[in-house]
Amino acid sequence: MASNTGQTILALLTGAAIGAGIGILYAPDKGSKTRNKIDKERKKAQKRMKKQIQTTTSNLSEKAQQARTSFEQKLEDTLSSASYKADDILLAMEDKLEALRKQNAKLQKEPTTTTKKTTA
Repeated sequence: MASNTGQTILALLTGAAIGAGIGILYAPDKGSKTRNKIDKERKKAQKRMKKQIQTTTSNLSEKAQQARTSFEQKLEDTLSSASYKADDILLAMEDKLEALRKQNAKLQKEPTTTTKKTTA
């Protein structure tokens, strides 16, 4: 879009310059009238260019805002997805840890304390 705008502005300026040159060459009017006509055309071209620049700026701002919103949404979705995956991993690790604790408890023998009563 930026290249189209650049081409449009270049075409506008080129057309204005060519038009002014031809106007000067074929002007049947006095020099002061010709200068006034050229000045009017220059002002019209300047207004058109300002309007085109404003339109382009507005379009670029809108596109940038849309891209920012889209990026933020994708980032939020990615972080949310990663959070769910992290929770799944933690749950799996907790389950594995509990299974290891149970296995460890089976392997450990209960200490047998045989205390002999002594009678005095």
